[in-house]
Amino acid sequence: MKPGPRRSISQTDIVETAFEILEQKGFAAVSIRGVAAALGLTPTAMYTYFPSKNALLRAMVEQVLAGLDLEGAADADVDWRDRVLALAVDLRSRLAAHAGAMLLVTSGPLDGPHARRLTETLIAGFTSERMPLADAARAADAVRAYVLGAAALDAAVRAAEASEGPATAGPALWTEATAHPLTDAAAELDGDADGGFAWGLDRLLDGLLAGVGASAT
Repeated sequence: MKPGPRRSISQTDIVETAFEILEQKGFAAVSIRGVAAALGLTPTAMYTYFPSKNALLRAMVEQVLAGLDLEGAADADVDWRDRVLALAVDLRSRLAAHAGAMLLVTSGPLDGPHARRLTETLIAGFTSERMPLADAARAADAVRAYVLGAAALDAAVRAAEASEGPATAGPALWTEATAHPLTDAAAELDGDADGGFAWGLDRLLDGLLAGVGASAT
């Protein structure tokens, strides 16, 4: 008879330990053997909980998505754009809360229960705006891609700051001061990352809804 999981260890314990390894050692260190060793289990015992590394990674993705307020995102009493923005901000925040989360969500298809509920909620929102189902599915993918792209840029900035420290003014390393004047001028503006994120999402929704007769704000 195949032995069952040890009662003293739960799947939640395993996922939390995997996140600790992810944050301390990086994505490459997350493995069945590595998590088993951290918990004092054998790799064989780990397979009674998760049959593969991919299964473990999918469980970690589901943990990141588990707390999303999908009920609030489906509340018809709240303006739909406000619901989409709140959901997008929540997802971006959850991705920022875990080092390596971007590698997690791009390690395989987002097809777990929580991921599918997220997609279902977005599609339902677009169909409520009179968008055909096929277009609504594409629009949901576009919103998800926008959030993941923004989160990836956020992660890159955090990684650079962690490795190099805050940027300080200093002499230029080259003399092409006017090669990219607009980019250089934009970099000097006071950035509002959260405001820029909301602005971009609003413009994306404008474009997605333009062809279905919905009023854009």
